[in-house]
Amino acid sequence: MTGPVGASAAGADLKRGMVWRNWGQNQVFSPAAFATPRSEEQLVCVVRQALGDGLNIRVAGTGHSSTPLVQTGGLLLSLENLSGITGTDLVRRRARAWAGTPISSFGDPLWRDGLALSNQGDIEKQTIAGAIATGTHGSGTKLTSFSAAVRYVRIINGTGDVVEIDERDIEEIRATQVSLGALGVVVEVELDVSPSYHLRETITFPHVDELLDRWDVNPDTHRHFSFLWCPTDNAAELFELPTPKGVRMADRAYTKVYDAVEIEEPGGIETAEGRRVDRSYRIYPGGFGLVFNELEYFVPTERGREAFTEIRQLIRTKYPEQVFPVEVRWVAADGAYLSPQYRRDNMAITITVAAGTDYWPYLRNVDAVLDDFDARPHWGKLHFTTRRRIERMFPELDRFRTIRSRFDPNDAFLNDHLRPLLG
Repeated sequence: MTGPVGASAAGADLKRGMVWRNWGQNQVFSPAAFATPRSEEQLVCVVRQALGDGLNIRVAGTGHSSTPLVQTGGLLLSLENLSGITGTDLVRRRARAWAGTPISSFGDPLWRDGLALSNQGDIEKQTIAGAIATGTHGSGTKLTSFSAAVRYVRIINGTGDVVEIDERDIEEIRATQVSLGALGVVVEVELDVSPSYHLRETITFPHVDELLDRWDVNPDTHRHFSFLWCPTDNAAELFELPTPKGVRMADRAYTKVYDAVEIEEPGGIETAEGRRVDRSYRIYPGGFGLVFNELEYFVPTERGREAFTEIRQLIRTKYPEQVFPVEVRWVAADGAYLSPQYRRDNMAITITVAAGTDYWPYLRNVDAVLDDFDARPHWGKLHFTTRRRIERMFPELDRFRTIRSRFDPNDAFLNDHLRPLLG
């Protein structure tokens, strides 16, 4: 349903001449105006003003995307003031939140109501709307991304109207689940969540040969299984990964296993490195201090072992100077039209490169290798996807574009990065 919202409040303060940089320092631009509205009413007001002025509009989260997703010469919005949990439902296992809520802000409020996010990754600084829009995920063969958990969205469309979409609007919800911000400005979301749960962490350091031998066993026998393959002895240090003394890490993996356990607090809490037991949202986050850029592609699960083997061979024979760990995770299929997991269980391969270096030849070679595996891109990380490749990778692209045109008839929410892909 749609309908105008009164915009009697004074517009949010607009800043001119600011320079925006992402976390990885590879995206820098200066929008015509930057706004941080403090209420939904102010947000609607400033969006309508920008639409009336013919400005392109993009929304910045916390800048963890490596791609120029939010770049604009028009209005750049930050929703950092629209943050917080707005409601929970233990019976239906749902949680609502403002779009600007960081993932890190879900843990305590949900836990108090007997709930928890079903999954998340190492980094918890992203806003929930940004994580949803780009298909951000954790790891688990039976667990989906944040996007797949979306059951309701309130969004300001390209005519300045506030639109509410729920799971009864099947086509529209599948379009909004991974939208790249191309449908409008998300105001609030509702997620399917889980009853609260504890996790036990197990960190091991197997040689890659052992991983390859147990490739089809490890991911399916744990709630979460992932690893970071280290091409050299000092690779783990780049991510500040604690490793055993005297163990040479070259061609070994820092392997993370998380399994759900029943414990009583506080006695059951364990904080020892590599074998922690705690609330789920305290176990997941890790994060890395060093600034870097990333490429991440998803290949069909059944082809994952072969794809990883070829990437390992590429690095060892052609790019031995690329010493960052290569991360491997698994993600379950979903139904979002632009999701890398659209109707396909995937294995994700994440390639990390040093910020400020000429990494393009290396990444183009990685892209060439993985394209042979029908790889799909993580939208928030570096990729070489073209319109022709999107048409091949995403069978519902035209359906998404049709819905997008209804939401944004004047292309106010497209930028130079998205226009060739979705316009």
